[in-house]
Amino acid sequence: MGAEETPKITLHWLEKSRSQRILWLLEELGVPYEVKTYKRDPKTMRAAPELKKVHELGKSPVVTVGDRAFAESAFIVEYLCEHFAGPLSTLIPPKWRDGCEGQVNGETETWLRYRYYMHYCEGSLMTLMTMRYIPWSMRRAPVPFFLRPITSRIATKFEDLIQPELKTQLAFLESQLASAPDGGPYLCGAHLTGADIMMSYPLSTIQTPQDGSPLNKESYPKLWAYTELLKESESSKRAIAKIVEIDGEYNDTM
Repeated sequence: MGAEETPKITLHWLEKSRSQRILWLLEELGVPYEVKTYKRDPKTMRAAPELKKVHELGKSPVVTVGDRAFAESAFIVEYLCEHFAGPLSTLIPPKWRDGCEGQVNGETETWLRYRYYMHYCEGSLMTLMTMRYIPWSMRRAPVPFFLRPITSRIATKFEDLIQPELKTQLAFLESQLASAPDGGPYLCGAHLTGADIMMSYPLSTIQTPQDGSPLNKESYPKLWAYTELLKESESSKRAIAKIVEIDGEYNDTM
């Protein structure tokens, strides 16, 4: 598709949100785009109400391509990759094994992993991340001092439920990296895919050393190295630099 035929792409970027990985994707794709930034309400941390003018749900990320608005990270990643990834791009792995086109179980292991992690990221891992934020918020809520022991105990109960499941997920990802096609180092094989970009947000958030994060180099060496590898992507660094240039700073904490 020539530049003159490409509809205008605008990323509606919200601070401390999943929209940064869409910016990374746009840098990786190398397509022309614009960024419009939004701030959260400092008291409620809710998204800026102006986002509802772009998409009815008022959340980020949202990408407008021409006069159409696209929401939901995985859908955005798949749509942009399908339309703008070049013939040499690895963002969408080859789907079929040689001679197995259109057959049940004819897909490559790399493609199956790609599709799986596009859904796993939000369906399994980010659900836990959201739950993990609840006790964190409860411990910092402005409640009367005589109620704090109660809210603290409730927060601890939440953590006792979440932490074992989160460790199960991390152990699963560690084993998946150990069995990655072609020896990795990415989840889907030797090359960066759209699924790796999707996974970058929850993993970098879990890796943040707050409240005893279970993701550490000693327990999960392959997963730690993978998370660091994603951070070292040149297109990811360009995306961070873009936000610093536009917004003055970049903060990836939830």
